[in-house]
Amino acid sequence: MKKVTLFHFQSCPYCRAARNWLDELAHENSDLAKVEVERIDENLCPDIACQYDYWYVPTFYVDGVKVHEGACSKEVVEQVLRSALEP
Repeated sequence: MKKVTLFHFQSCPYCRAARNWLDELAHENSDLAKVEVERIDENLCPDIACQYDYWYVPTFYVDGVKVHEGACSKEVVEQVLRSALEP
């Protein structure tokens, strides 16, 4: 299984929605609940965030590859999680 990394800001409403959808999807689907998601607040960990190439949050990486940047929907978050389950 691939690792998912989420870069976000605590106060960002789009990031809050993405985090809520992650929790909701994990609750709704046991397979998606197995996906490891590292949540990195850019304000708290700027040294880590500066190692990645993105401009907007929330931003998702799967195994180090950027798969989504900016405002998203529940469907996008689900697609990110499902991509982590692919071999």
